[in-house]
Amino acid sequence: MTKPAPKRYRTTNWNAYNKALIQRGSLSVWLDTSMSWRATPRGKRGRTQTYSDAAIQFCLTIKNLFGLALRQTIGFIQSLLKLAGLDWGVPDYSTLSRRQQTLQVKIPYQKSSGALHLLVDSTGIKMLGEGEWKTKKHGAEYRRQWRKVHLGIDAETLQIRAIEVTDNRQGDAQMLPSLLTQIPADEPIACVSGDGAFDTKACHEVIAARGAIGCIPTRKNARPWKGSSLGVLARNEILRATKRLGRAIWKHWSGYHRRSLVETKMGCFKRLGERVTARRFDSQVAELQVRAAILNRFSMLGRPCTVAVA
Repeated sequence: MTKPAPKRYRTTNWNAYNKALIQRGSLSVWLDTSMSWRATPRGKRGRTQTYSDAAIQFCLTIKNLFGLALRQTIGFIQSLLKLAGLDWGVPDYSTLSRRQQTLQVKIPYQKSSGALHLLVDSTGIKMLGEGEWKTKKHGAEYRRQWRKVHLGIDAETLQIRAIEVTDNRQGDAQMLPSLLTQIPADEPIACVSGDGAFDTKACHEVIAARGAIGCIPTRKNARPWKGSSLGVLARNEILRATKRLGRAIWKHWSGYHRRSLVETKMGCFKRLGERVTARRFDSQVAELQVRAAILNRFSMLGRPCTVAVA
């Protein structure tokens, strides 16, 4: 069978999407005066925290959005509160650094209209290493280190629905169960799409346990798996379809190429910074989760609607 020709797409809501892109750069910051800026007593022993988690996340959002250091972030927020006429206090930089280690970041999202089609992949964010120019001219004096960000996005709303941060030694397939547990148990999942790295028994079983279909290409030297579990049967069906239709036609027929949307989201993720600025692992996790929250806010402003052109 011949390889299908690539489709061409056209954006149907360019005017609205163009306005949304412009609005992403707007400096208009609306502060909800009903927001719990001060922390409420937790009923536990010890001193009550001065600032709420919402206040700390707001400060870290400003820091990551504009690429500021902690001290400059404090000055920026003091100016914002002064312009807004609010007499709220601002946490100092040491408080922000300490609270970032234990912050439970809330990532807002919009649910899709139907069952969720989850696209999963990972990328690396530099944690420690020398600049590209110095490395090219004089060589690297010490080894670079990376943090691996595993993302799961909604194919319809382009919202980040799941995120995990590990070191660069962690495999993609090992993190899929953790990503799926971040999706509410009562939310139906129609399909989970990933590359060949997710072609493992554990991945197919956890996808089948959520009642979803796995859109994962088999390896080129793949053989049928033994067993009669739902995950094994689903994977063997993918293998039979691939051998019958060919890999290119199977990807086109199954909609596998929608996975490119998560690659685009990875590029957007890195536009907020090629490296993490925090030094502790827990703080790095919170920093990267705040970036995911920022990207979801951007998507809520507007996203493109594309249709295939015949």
